[in-house]
Amino acid sequence: MLIYSPEPSFRSSLPTSPLYATVTEALGKVPIVRLNQIHPSCQHHHLYLKLESCNPGGSIKEKNAAYLVAEAEKQGLLLPGGTIVESSSGNFGIGLAIVGATKGYRVIIVIDAKTPVTMRRMLTAYGAELVEVPLSAADAQGSMQVARMAKAQELAANIAGAWYPCQHKNPSNTDAHAIWTAREIEAAFGGAPDAIVIGVSTAGQLGGISRYFKKYYPQTRIIGVDVAGSAIFGTPRHPYKMTGLGLSFVPPNFDPQVLDAAYSVDDALAFSVCHAMAKQEGMLLGASTGAIVAAALADAQRFTKTQTMLLLNPDRGDRYLETVYNVDWLKEQNINILQNSHLTEAIANLLPVPLDIVGRS
Repeated sequence: MLIYSPEPSFRSSLPTSPLYATVTEALGKVPIVRLNQIHPSCQHHHLYLKLESCNPGGSIKEKNAAYLVAEAEKQGLLLPGGTIVESSSGNFGIGLAIVGATKGYRVIIVIDAKTPVTMRRMLTAYGAELVEVPLSAADAQGSMQVARMAKAQELAANIAGAWYPCQHKNPSNTDAHAIWTAREIEAAFGGAPDAIVIGVSTAGQLGGISRYFKKYYPQTRIIGVDVAGSAIFGTPRHPYKMTGLGLSFVPPNFDPQVLDAAYSVDDALAFSVCHAMAKQEGMLLGASTGAIVAAALADAQRFTKTQTMLLLNPDRGDRYLETVYNVDWLKEQNINILQNSHLTEAIANLLPVPLDIVGRS
């Protein structure tokens, strides 16, 4: 293993920096880092975080964007000078905006009131146009997803040369992760870890990675993570502040049969883990990563035998500086950040959602 030194003795000890023709070619070339201090379980189990936040645009969704655009081009659904229209809370929209910028496409992203200011600024910085659906279109639990999707479909139908990838329902949304992410994990471990912990939203990451590992490494446990209040695991719905996880419906790509465990994590616990990760592991990561790390730590506690687990980190924390990492915003939302023994206790009390309930979703 290469140990970094600010003054390496030999030039050959420096890591190489590959040359790429375009920014999309650099996707997936990210580090995998062990967790060491956030929780006592880190001393007994080996928890590794795959930092997809180190992709050029800061999230794993760039892989989906690059893959789906390439497939649309092959199928003649997206022609030169065309328009990409999508509903997104941020990361997939940013991925499409990056690809659109490199290929000359107009990109329109449908957002809503929950879309953070930072996400909006990033989208427009990449050249995307924003269309916001009003709060009056929210469902009974405050979700805007169905309204956003309807608006995206309407726009695509009325703009000549427009293509709507519809990440929430596109059956090809899983393919990028079966082709790339799963094999990246396999290469890193020289096979497979004991478990892979994945956030569930559109189920693209879960579907693609589980497809590969269930075929070639069926002994690897697949652990799904969602935010409390989401519809996906069949648990009671209620409003939540999380972005990046959660849906108001069960996405077509979600197959509960691939799960060996499922965890529903509330906002307070997820955000608390985010703060602890920054202060104890030196990693400023996105809101969904807090939920994923919490679930992995809770699951690891179920085993006396040492476990090696791969956790998928979807995005960076800079997107959430005005929300998750903003003390004033947290107070407004009545969210208390747990620390030290209180955080350890909350993780210890986090139980998996029974798989029979998930299966009925």
